[in-house]
Amino acid sequence: MDTSGINKAIFKNYDIRGIYPADLNGEAAYWTGRALGKMIGKGPVILGRDMRLGGNELFANVLKGLNDSGVDVCDIGIVPVEAVYFAVAFLDYSGGVMITASHNPKEYNGFKMVVKKTPIPETQKASLKENPSFSTGSTMEWIRGLEILDFLSKNEFPDLETKGVSTKRDIWKEYIEHVLKFADVSKIKRLKVVVDAGNGMAGKVIPMLAPHLPIDVTPLSFELDGNFPNHPSNPLIPESQEEITQKVLAIGADLGVIFDGDADRLFFVDDKGEFIRADMTLLLLAKKLLEENPGAGVAYNVICSRMVPEKIKEWGGVPLRAAVGFVNVANAMRENNGVMGGELSGHYSFRDNGFADSGFIALLIILQMISESGQKLSEIMESFQKYAKGDEVNFSLEGLSAPGVIEEVSKRYADAKQDRLDGLTFEYPDWWANVRASNTEPLLRVTIEANTPELFVLKKDELLGFIKSLKK
Repeated sequence: MDTSGINKAIFKNYDIRGIYPADLNGEAAYWTGRALGKMIGKGPVILGRDMRLGGNELFANVLKGLNDSGVDVCDIGIVPVEAVYFAVAFLDYSGGVMITASHNPKEYNGFKMVVKKTPIPETQKASLKENPSFSTGSTMEWIRGLEILDFLSKNEFPDLETKGVSTKRDIWKEYIEHVLKFADVSKIKRLKVVVDAGNGMAGKVIPMLAPHLPIDVTPLSFELDGNFPNHPSNPLIPESQEEITQKVLAIGADLGVIFDGDADRLFFVDDKGEFIRADMTLLLLAKKLLEENPGAGVAYNVICSRMVPEKIKEWGGVPLRAAVGFVNVANAMRENNGVMGGELSGHYSFRDNGFADSGFIALLIILQMISESGQKLSEIMESFQKYAKGDEVNFSLEGLSAPGVIEEVSKRYADAKQDRLDGLTFEYPDWWANVRASNTEPLLRVTIEANTPELFVLKKDELLGFIKSLKK
């Protein structure tokens, strides 16, 4: 086989992603399919795609690669990524591939890949609540892009006489029913909700969920379009937030919710038009799930606010600290009796969802919680405003090495409590910071939180100034 023309840079730590078709093309898709077929070893494998440009070509080539490896494939069409996770965890499939680049710009496409993992770990069996949909006893593991690259570099792929076959299946009814199990719809009030699908997959899912819910939906950018004509697919970019915040205020909505392209990430806007940071949304979800699952674990990553572990303990739960990345959060849940997990990127994972993330399950739980509280979302969030925390700051390394910078920062703050779970986290009683290397770009990422806004500004200027001085 000759894979010399494949750009190795598309194989990332968690998935496969690159500019289509310059970096990620039909050839790369075909050999990814061949490698997946050999890794999974049996079928059938679920194959889904979103509305991104190039999805049809990549789909056809991944399918051919899997079939040529002797693996049967089931095409479930244009779906959100969590529909693929649902099919692998709860239906009779050995693995799944989603063709998507999530929140990346329109030029990108890629693959998210999972394999069924059975049985459920012993630590989970005793605490799983009775849920008929969880009768499969399955969880999932995410296949990393670097694993695919390793298979391509070390393995031969001989032609097989017996090829796999391809079928199609409509799983929408089963998937929607599954999502609806995570909330008591009878307790949700007639809330006014602005939903910005960003021309992504939420524009297909919300119209299927809404008829089951007593809410009034105001839709924004529901037309599926991989060109993302209204705003970028990333909800965290300020220009992506402008329309939804204005609409919430204009119509007096109870809340707004904005999704990314494949709809696994979402962010909320409160009734005052304020964008809610994802670790605060994690707390809303954790409070509800810990009421239903006393003593369970809740996973969060190292750059979430101190409020997260503090509140989890206050509510009788066990904080599970993980490295950044939704795969790491899911693994922390699976291994430590976790009922849910979340992180600042807007991913929320749930035990009873096969430990996979789901934006729509998160939405339903939040709708029920707001309805039962009798408060406005802005009022609920006031109780979580304890610390001063800013957005993650990105530094271009410009010839410096991330490990080298981290070591210098470690020396500078040697009197702090330190750990290396993900980069360097150092803590003082009244402030803390994390400095880590990006998994996908030549960047250093810095997060800072302090007890007061004044101290936050002081320590932010101090730390960022020190890192800048290393470039001289």
